[in-house]
Amino acid sequence: MVESTETESRKLLGRLREALASDEAGQERLDRITHLIADSMGTEVCSVYLFRDEETLELCATEGLAPEAVHQTRMRLGEGLVGRVAKYKKVVNTPDAPSEKGFRYMPETGEERYSSFLGIPIQRLGETLGVLVVQSRDARSFSADEVYGLEVVAMVIAEMTELGAFVGEGAALSPLHQQSVLLRGGTAQEGAAEGHVWLHEPRVVVTNPIADDPHREMERLKEAVEELRVGVDKMLEMSQNGDKEQLQVLEAYRMFANSKGWMRRMEEDISRGLSAEAAVEKEQSQARARMSQVSDAYLRERLADLDDLSNRLLRILTGQGGASGADLPPDPILIARNIGPGELLEYGRSLKGIVLEEGSVGSHAAIVARALAIPLVVHTERITTEALNGDHIMVDGDQGIVHLRPDDTVVKAFRDKIAMQAKAQERYASIRDKSAVSLDGKRVNLVMNAGLMADLPSLDGSGAEGVGLFRTELQFLVRNQMPRRSELVALYARVLDAAHGKRVVFRTLDIGSDKVLPYMKPTDEPNPALGWRAIRVGLDKPGVMRMQLQALIRAANGRPLSVMFPFVAQFEEFRAARAEVDKTLERERKLGHPLPETLEVGAMLETPSLAFAPQKFFEEVGFLSIGGNDLKQFFFAADRENERVRRRYDTLNVSFLSFIERIVERCNATCTPLSFCGEDAGRPIEALCLAAIGIRTLSMRPASIGPVKSLLLKSNLEDVRKVIADARHRGEQSVRPAVMNYLRNQS
Repeated sequence: MVESTETESRKLLGRLREALASDEAGQERLDRITHLIADSMGTEVCSVYLFRDEETLELCATEGLAPEAVHQTRMRLGEGLVGRVAKYKKVVNTPDAPSEKGFRYMPETGEERYSSFLGIPIQRLGETLGVLVVQSRDARSFSADEVYGLEVVAMVIAEMTELGAFVGEGAALSPLHQQSVLLRGGTAQEGAAEGHVWLHEPRVVVTNPIADDPHREMERLKEAVEELRVGVDKMLEMSQNGDKEQLQVLEAYRMFANSKGWMRRMEEDISRGLSAEAAVEKEQSQARARMSQVSDAYLRERLADLDDLSNRLLRILTGQGGASGADLPPDPILIARNIGPGELLEYGRSLKGIVLEEGSVGSHAAIVARALAIPLVVHTERITTEALNGDHIMVDGDQGIVHLRPDDTVVKAFRDKIAMQAKAQERYASIRDKSAVSLDGKRVNLVMNAGLMADLPSLDGSGAEGVGLFRTELQFLVRNQMPRRSELVALYARVLDAAHGKRVVFRTLDIGSDKVLPYMKPTDEPNPALGWRAIRVGLDKPGVMRMQLQALIRAANGRPLSVMFPFVAQFEEFRAARAEVDKTLERERKLGHPLPETLEVGAMLETPSLAFAPQKFFEEVGFLSIGGNDLKQFFFAADRENERVRRRYDTLNVSFLSFIERIVERCNATCTPLSFCGEDAGRPIEALCLAAIGIRTLSMRPASIGPVKSLLLKSNLEDVRKVIADARHRGEQSVRPAVMNYLRNQS
């Protein structure tokens, strides 16, 4: 029976190959395919529904239903049995469709005569492109062999759709990878960029979904899998002395590479008529579909391992490997599902922009992108499947919008925006050497954030008065083993040299939460942002803290030094960290190393609890820096990695500003220097309000210093303070509308 079905399946795929090779227009080709499938399956109806947009399916071809319903019948994702197949990516096989829950009768199709229904998702690499349906008058369930055979056919239709075989009339048949697409994501680094797509992992294009010679395809698959297994064994051999986590990942790789079940399923696909590449992709698509339904993190990781192995196997089969950096276009916009900080640093400043399908606002990649001042948009769904190498692309990091293959109207508007920004930068250059003094004579110190040596040239170019935050964790994140103390001494010394005497505040290692060292065993925490991170790690692993403090003291070599501890939640944590500094100073003195001319030891106020610390804390701490990004998420209980909630709460919310004012008052009472560090410090309206309520040092990315200074120079901070007070008195939730209205009246 199986052999008979396999033969029928191969015959059908052979006829589909003829349809693919024909000169017919897309619609005629699709019509012929539905006829071939209905004939082969012995059903009265075969229909193909494809997505016309993300939420709507369109009937694109049918054998057996009313012809006039083609391109007219549409349904929403999840609507009816067809919509259910598309939404859940699962087969629906029923002998009595009208009695099924969610059945939707479409009178224009004439389908009321048909009882049996079999719907198969048409999907490629986990992305559902549409639904393939067969129906018959007889009330019967389709057999497992029939379902399997139709899944193989659906796979081929997915590949043919990807190759543009069905381009024709109707939105659902518009050419793939040719039309303009607007994609929305989240802002991780502001700025605008225009360029051409560079895929970090180029998609493998399967041009031969149907096998000419199944026996030869079996041989090709076996040879490729053997090459894959040898490669994994070599990686394991080379990593025997590496860390245990990496070994565990490679062991999982080897387990999958030697999986008999995986191999058997691919061989069955080939026996049905698929090529080796299409068989690998079919199993990969199903693994990705399962991945999207699995909530267990461990199982998701294992399915991700299988996904990665499938990609490696496809590259072996097709010879389509990753291209070298030399092939980068002159204006590359990097597109990736995700990317590590080390890989991103290898690209360096050659990138004009970055768009990630996953990623996060606080990820390693985001930190590096900010350090390199490269616009970055994250959480951009479908970007890796929509984009092709060389596509024209425009990235709006301010709005979190990506224009792929934009039309002329979008191009003009976008270029006008870039030109306006360029003119503004020219204006900012003219005030670069001016101090930021408001119209009522209040001076605000504008300093910059940094994390790489590549940032330091911006110290002079931006007009920054120093470095308010140097993130020391980047040097730990971009390597596979702990850096040596001598390496850190050399780096920190170069940073101080490049600052030419301007103050540099070094923040000690801020790891944990979303910043996990590759060589540190990750902790399985339900909420890492509230877990073992930053100062908590440093105090629990004092050896690492001491090594870093020694490196900073030796790098200063007698010069002034400013050190800041991150994520201090209570006075005792600061006291314990300060005690480590004193011990390290004493040890360095005994070893004969020169001590810093002056030493400031400060803390980052990122938790509301520290604002209520005893008076003694404010007297003892050398300086305080409000870490706005973390403080805001804890104040509003809104995870800044969660796009659904992070934009709901405004920095200029009256409650939050009142809380900041309370911190300002406590610092003023003890003459404790206070700064504000974070994304909001670099936003002109927010910066103006923070300065108006008494914060006199703002630390931001270098590109923000010009816009912030420009607004401060033409504003009266006392007037803005009164506007804030009046808005609070009126019971307004945010002072933003009132401040914006004041600024409009001033201009």
